[in-house]
Amino acid sequence: MKLKDEELIHVIGGAISATFLNAVARIGEFIFEIGRSIGKNLRRLIFN
Repeated sequence: MKLKDEELIHVIGGAISATFLNAVARIGEFIFEIGRSIGKNLRRLIFN
């Protein structure tokens, strides 16, 4: 199905792509790893 230019103007939205979900997941993993690192270093400073 091909749309004309006039019809394309009225297209709204779009699905969340797998690339976007992958990027969000990687950001979450990155934040988790930063928290793990900070916690590990704090434990070393406090208990050693």
